[in-house]
Amino acid sequence: MSAMKNKTAVVANVLPGSIAEEAGIEKGDRILSINGEKIRDIFDYRFLTVNEELNIEILKPDGEIWEVEIEKEEYEDLGIEFDSFMMDEASSCTNKCIFCFIDQLPRGMRKTLYFKDDDSRLSFLTGNYVTLTNMKDEEIDRIIRYRMSPINISVHTTNPELRVKMLNNRFAGRILDTMKKLVDGGITLNCQIVLCRNINDGSELERTLADLTWLYPGVNSVSVVPVGLTKHRQGLYPLVPYDRASAEEVLETVEKFQDEVLKKHKSRVVYPSDEFFILAGREIPSHEYYEDFPQIENGVGMIALMRHEFDVALKDMAGTCSVPARGRDVSIATGVLAAPFIRQLAERLEQRFNGLKVNVYAVENNFFGPLVTVTGLLTGSDIVSQLKGKELGKELLLSVSVLKAGERILLDDYTVDDLESALGVKIRIVENNGRDFIGAVLGL
Repeated sequence: MSAMKNKTAVVANVLPGSIAEEAGIEKGDRILSINGEKIRDIFDYRFLTVNEELNIEILKPDGEIWEVEIEKEEYEDLGIEFDSFMMDEASSCTNKCIFCFIDQLPRGMRKTLYFKDDDSRLSFLTGNYVTLTNMKDEEIDRIIRYRMSPINISVHTTNPELRVKMLNNRFAGRILDTMKKLVDGGITLNCQIVLCRNINDGSELERTLADLTWLYPGVNSVSVVPVGLTKHRQGLYPLVPYDRASAEEVLETVEKFQDEVLKKHKSRVVYPSDEFFILAGREIPSHEYYEDFPQIENGVGMIALMRHEFDVALKDMAGTCSVPARGRDVSIATGVLAAPFIRQLAERLEQRFNGLKVNVYAVENNFFGPLVTVTGLLTGSDIVSQLKGKELGKELLLSVSVLKAGERILLDDYTVDDLESALGVKIRIVENNGRDFIGAVLGL
C-alpha cells in the first residue's frame, strides 16, 4: 500500500465542542471503518456518517485501535476535518486518446499540467469529464449507491470499435452499456463529444447522437466540441482542423437532432460549442437557445450567457449618472476566438459612456500554435510579447479563465505580478460574466 493510501482518512483537525471531540477523536487518528465498512475516501465517510448510531474503528498514532460508539441526530456532522478534500489520490487516465490535449503540451511546463485524471469522484465534485474506461463494476455500483449525480462523461462515439480506436483502450467499447446501467440506477449524465474531422463526425456523429438522445432524460445534455490541436503534435495521430464548410456540416447534423428531440422532449439536449458557430461564420444563438445552460462548465454557451448578462446589467444601469467612466482608458487582452465579441461589448460601452476608451487586443497563441484560439489557453509570454509597447491605458483586463484555479498564475508560470512588472500596467482580473465585465471596464 502506498504512502498516500496509508494516510487515507487521517484526521487533520477536530472542531472544538464537536461530537468527535467529545468521543475522544484527535488529530492524527486514522478512521479505519464506520459500522463495519472500510473508509476509502470522503464519499464513504459522508455516506456512512449520516446514520444516527455509529461504531467507528480508529487507529491511534501509537498503534492502539479504539472502537468509538456515537449516537447523534441523522445527518449531524461529527466535526472532523481532513487534509485532502477527497482523502485519496485521483484516478489517472489509462487511455491514449488520439486527440488528447495533454499529449500535445510542450516540455518544461509545471508537472501538474501533465497529469491526466479520469476520476468519477472529481466529475461529481468539480465537473471534470471522465471516460469510465478504468472503472470496475463495483465502482459503477458505488456511484449508484452514493447517488453521485450528475456525472460528466467523455463519450466521443458510441460505436464500440471506433471508441476503442479513438481512446486506444480495449475496454472503451463498453460505454453504452455502462451509461445505461448508470441511467437505470438514477444517475444523471452530461456528455461530451470531442469531434475529430473525418473520424467521428458525419454518420458516426449521427449514430452517437441517436444513442445518447435515446437515453434522455438520463442523458441530460450533450456538448459537441471540435478537437483542440496545438503545434506540438509531432509523432501523434494525424488530425485535420475544422474549416468553415466542415463546421457548417457539423451544425446541420446537430440541428437535425435538436429539432427531433425538441419536439419530443421540449429540450434541445445537444449543444454545439461556440467555436463551431464562429468557424461556420454564423451568429451565436440567443441565450434562450441554451435553455438552462447545462454545458456552461464546458464553455458551451458562454458567449450567449455573457451577452445576456451584459444586456441585463446595462439595462439596470439606465439613468445612472455616477459611473466614473469619463476619461477612463483601459485595455482588454483576449483570445482570437472571443475578440470580435468582446470588441462589440466594448464599443457599446464606449457609445454609452462619454470619455470611455477601451482597447481590445486579440492575442495570438504562439505558445500552443495558431489553431488554439480560446482565451483560457493564453500564456503570459504571449501576452507580454504582443502587448509590450502597446497603448494599455490605466488597467489591463484579463479573464479569470487564464489563471490556474484559485491562484494568480498562468499556464506558463507567469504570475499576475510578472505581467504587471513587464507591461508597466495594473492588471485587473475579470470574472466571466457580463455584469463583472461592465464593472471592470468602468472601474467600479
